[in-house]
Amino acid sequence: MVGKRGRVIGRVGPGIVGEVMLPVRGATEAFYAYPATDEVIEVGTPIVVVDFDPPRTVYVSRAF
Repeated sequence: MVGKRGRVIGRVGPGIVGEVMLPVRGATEAFYAYPATDEVIEVGTPIVVVDFDPPRTVYVSRAF
């Protein structure tokens, strides 16, 4: 899961449980998301997963 790239579909920020879409098993699935740093990531922003907390939570940063 770490290193996968996706897109924000629910605002991600400190103290906010956001949501992202990630490619998994040949489809795209939604995961709960927290920021890896103290940044706010808006809807539509490309992200990369930096940590994974099974089963459905990821920590993300902006993808550049």
